[in-house]
Amino acid sequence: MIIVPLKEGENLERALKKFKRKFEKTGVIKELRDRQAFRSRSIRKREKMIKAVYVQQLHQDKENE
Repeated sequence: MIIVPLKEGENLERALKKFKRKFEKTGVIKELRDRQAFRSRSIRKREKMIKAVYVQQLHQDKENE
């Protein structure tokens, strides 16, 4: 449960902004999206390898210039 302490006379907009910031830091939305788009370990590993190859090629291209 997220608790946002309010100071005396604090603007409601400012309190909402604080709440949104705290909510984003908890990572609830990120976890929800990850669960909706479930990928097995093998697929995640394959994607990680593809990304690593891509980054390595970028570094090699920079060195060759």
